[in-house]
Amino acid sequence: MAVEVRSCEPGELVPALAPIWHYFGRAPTDESTAWIQRVLPAERVHAARDDGAIVGGAGAFPFALSVPGGSVPAAGVTVVGVLPTHRRRGILTSMMRAQLDAAHAGGEPVAALWASEGAIYGRFGYGLASLSGSLDVRREHGRFAVEPGHSARMVDREEALELFPPLFDAIARETPGMVSRTRDWWDVRTLDDSESRRRGAGELTRILLEWDGEPAAYALYRLKPAWEHGSSTGSVDVVEAVGTTAEATRALWRFLLDVDWMQSVTASLLPVDHPLLLLVPEPRRLHFRLEDALWVRLIDVGAALEGRGYAGDGSLVISVSDVFCPWNDGRWRLEGGEVARTHDEPELALDASALASAYL
Repeated sequence: MAVEVRSCEPGELVPALAPIWHYFGRAPTDESTAWIQRVLPAERVHAARDDGAIVGGAGAFPFALSVPGGSVPAAGVTVVGVLPTHRRRGILTSMMRAQLDAAHAGGEPVAALWASEGAIYGRFGYGLASLSGSLDVRREHGRFAVEPGHSARMVDREEALELFPPLFDAIARETPGMVSRTRDWWDVRTLDDSESRRRGAGELTRILLEWDGEPAAYALYRLKPAWEHGSSTGSVDVVEAVGTTAEATRALWRFLLDVDWMQSVTASLLPVDHPLLLLVPEPRRLHFRLEDALWVRLIDVGAALEGRGYAGDGSLVISVSDVFCPWNDGRWRLEGGEVARTHDEPELALDASALASAYL
């Protein structure tokens, strides 16, 4: 019997998560998936069924993706997996086909994902579009001065839920590659402090930094205490640190590097041009490491290219080769921010993956 792929009914979301949860070493339950049920509508999950049993799943969060000069609707691809009993049978390809077709029909010009195995997605037209950084720095190597005028205080979950999102939104709007967050996302994901999120560290600490009495930055972190020969070797594990100005960002990191009893500060998902690289006297001691980040897929080339801004008003004809989404295949003229089909000779020829890599 052929494997059938279709979108889920409301009661099928948790079973559709079972294939990817298998690789986490456990089965999904209502409790362990409560957060995802709040932010991922069942109809945005495609499940593969073999004789009625779900053997594969692929979901897509409804996001807005920041791009140069604006934002575009985006399918945030997630929970993609096929049970090992059904691998190499074309099931992933069928789910990607159904997912991209649905996003195209729904007016989402772009899809984006974080890949556990990047080699999987190139054949579906995804390209690596951004990098991120991680660091692990001892406190004594994070020396720099800050300007006066700021204060920091701890806030509870409810106050964070009110004050942090506007700060995040201000930065997300001007940072290509960042995605929107709903209030539900903040509630069940960003500010979640369940035991499974702590990974051996302490409770989530929420810090608000104010500049001249106004909210200017925030940080989320967990302390991971450790002791060796009577001395502290613990770390400040930064979950997220966002500042709306250069001064606020600098002061926020000064705070994080000054937490007592801790030996080091760790952080990930940082921009590759992070200001700490210029602030500390010896950047090599940050142990800053580049990592692959967001993969992007242009589902509708015309709408995606028109949805972003450009630095100039020039004209360019490109020839796009797109085997998996053939409606994109052909020649496109980009001129003054407007995009249209053309029969003119191309000045640049590239495939869908390469175009996606250059999009942000």
